[in-house]
Amino acid sequence: MSNLDIYNALSDVPAEAKREIQAGRLRGKTDINPMWRIKALTEQFGPCGVGWKYDITRQWTEQGAKDEVAAFCNINLYVKADGDWSEAIPGTGGSAFIASEKNGLYTSDECYKMALTDALSVACKALGVAASVYWDKDPTKYTGKPEPVAPKYIDEVHQTVILNELHRTGWNAKSMLEYLAEKFPHDPPAAIGKITEKQFAFIIKALEKKPDAAAV
Repeated sequence: MSNLDIYNALSDVPAEAKREIQAGRLRGKTDINPMWRIKALTEQFGPCGVGWKYDITRQWTEQGAKDEVAAFCNINLYVKADGDWSEAIPGTGGSAFIASEKNGLYTSDECYKMALTDALSVACKALGVAASVYWDKDPTKYTGKPEPVAPKYIDEVHQTVILNELHRTGWNAKSMLEYLAEKFPHDPPAAIGKITEKQFAFIIKALEKKPDAAAV
């Protein structure tokens, strides 16, 4: 077995296992179906407990901003290659236990499960699992976080103008309209008060097409 055999075998993620995150702090990054990682490990090493396994070494919570609380999980991942078990491959994951949402505080009873899923994904990175996604899509501390491109002020509603702005910025229609309403509260763009359902439907439908095909 060469040094890159496992890395190369696990680096590519099928399209059906990927989803672009559309909102929040992770907007624009790629969400990977956690079951794909389990399938990839199973295909490469064998069933869980036979060809790969993990130990939960620690679970705990930390106080976050204001009344929020975060849950964390540490694991050691082990894989069997050429009949021998590997050394421990560590991974740390986190998830919200108590989160501040629009309607108040929300307590998750699945925070440790989600933190475990996150920890497994971190440990899997060391093997090259989904490497192509992390390499191509996500900024690192060395490349820096790209500044989001803000939409221009739109003083008249033209379907093609809005559409071109959506493609240029990478925003979705709902986020753009919310941004414009907040950015220009005393002199709102026509997009806030005059956009029709038909125009909005056109934008959403056009977003499903390629930018060069949708813009006219």
